[in-house]
Formats: sequence, C-alpha cells, structure tokens
Amino acid sequence: MLQPTPVERTVEPPSHGAASLPPITTRFQLGASLTDEQQRFLDHYGFIVFAAVATPSEVARIADELTAIEQRWLAEGRVQVYGIPIFKGEGVDGQPFLQRMPFTSCFSDYLHDFLRDPRFEPVRRVIGEDTHVGDHEMDGLVANRNLNVPGSAYPRLGWHTDGLRDLFYLRAPKRMLNVGLHLDRVRREDGGLRIIPGSHKQGMLGFLFGKPYFISHGVDPREVAVETEPGDLTLHDGRTWHRVAQSPHEGARSLRRTLYFPYLTEHFPLKGEDSKAPLYHHLGRAMRAGKRLSRRLRRR
Repeated sequence: MLQPTPVERTVEPPSHGAASLPPITTRFQLGASLTDEQQRFLDHYGFIVFAAVATPSEVARIADELTAIEQRWLAEGRVQVYGIPIFKGEGVDGQPFLQRMPFTSCFSDYLHDFLRDPRFEPVRRVIGEDTHVGDHEMDGLVANRNLNVPGSAYPRLGWHTDGLRDLFYLRAPKRMLNVGLHLDRVRREDGGLRIIPGSHKQGMLGFLFGKPYFISHGVDPREVAVETEPGDLTLHDGRTWHRVAQSPHEGARSLRRTLYFPYLTEHFPLKGEDSKAPLYHHLGRAMRAGKRLSRRLRRR
C-alpha cells in the first residue's frame, strides 16, 4: 500500500462559511477511509485533492500504456472507440496525437488492474457502496491529454457541469463524483482545472443557465485553480461549474494528462464495436469542427 508524501498546507484566511475547514488549497492524504474532515471539505467545496496516491513508477507506466494504446489506434485508423469519438490533433512535432481516449482500460491489462487496486476502495465507498468499475460503460476509463500547440484539438475545455449529460438520458441531474488521476505537475500559472467552489449546491436555473455551456472560457472571480502533482487524485462533484484553462505555455511544457475513472453507481448498457455515439457526443463533434475551422481561418 502506498504511503503518501507529507502534505503541506498553505496558510490563508478561511472562506466564508468554512471556518472549521482547512484552507481550500489543502492536499490531503488518502487513508483507509475518508475522515470526517475530508468528507465535510468535499461536501462544502465540491472537490478534494489527495496527494501522491500513485507512485512515480506507476505514473510513468500509465503514460507508457497510453502511448502504446495510441500507437495501436493510429495504426488501426480508429476515429472512435465503442461509438465514442477520439479527439485527434497534432503533437509537439506535428505528428498525430490522440488527446481524448475513451475505454483505455479495455485495451490495457495494466490499466484494468490498476483501477481495481485496493488503495482506491475508500474512494469507491464514498461514491456508493454498490459502485462498480464500468470499463465498458458510458465512456469507460478516459485519458485526457491537453496540449497547447497550433494543431491541438484539445488545448482547453469551456465552462460546464457534467450533470448536463443526465438530461440527455431524460432524467434530473444526480450527484456524481468524478475521480481523476493526474500525471503532471500543474500550477495555477500553467492553466488546468478551474472549479467554482460550492456551485454543486446551485438550483436548477443556475445549473442550466449559469454559463453558456462549453463556449464560455472567461475567468470567473469565484473560481479556484486545482493544483496537482504527478500521482495526485482528485474528486469533484460533477454538478460543479468547472473548466480546463488553456496553458499559456506551448509545446511539451503545456501537456496535462488526466485519467478519469469509470466509477458508476448505476449499470449502463455495455459498449462494444457496434455501439453508436450518444447525442451529446454528436453535438460536441460539431462544436469541435467549428472551432477547428475558425482556427484555420485565423491562421490564414
């Protein structure tokens, strides 16, 4: 079992209504279960960071597995996996570079087993006692690789809530926790994940109309930057407003890699080679095509 590195806490005034909680920048240690303090922090802010949950060697192995999957999919000429589109752009040297890769644990025994490591059991339990790993459900184990180069297909992601997906399944948004494993050091000045703390408690009007979904990228005065080190694990409530800010750096320094675990409390239809893309992915594909066209026109 991994022994996390010591956690440093930044001293700053507590946020309003959070006087009994640690600073919002705290990186916690993941133990056998979430402590009362950690649970209250998550419930209040809508996110939490656990330090060094994966070792440096595991981070390196995960990166190697993603590269191997990428090479296989490029050789096969894949544009989607089990009905879910692959985001394909250009890498640092102009070569093809896959930037959003769904269902990766279905193509790697190592990733399949890593998802089921006992260290993640307290995370699974906080989501729900009946939570299971959905390798073949929804989008599976998703690898995001944000990169800021001229040919990038995924340098940033606009403001959104993940609960919007529930509306496409004709149901009210439910509480959901996104579990992300981070492979790179990302500081506020590097771009990366931004969250509006407490926005998971908003009403339906705020959920639907708080911001223009995905096309809004502006800085919000309430947002906080979620800073991470390689191997850190984050949980964030999918009902929060959040975005991925574009790195001000270009090339390799801008790379931000994150794995999002498919921990599900419901059973969804299993995906396979004959599966079709859900409606929200068709809409996303059209928006990305429009953005690519706009970038090409600007470069002329």
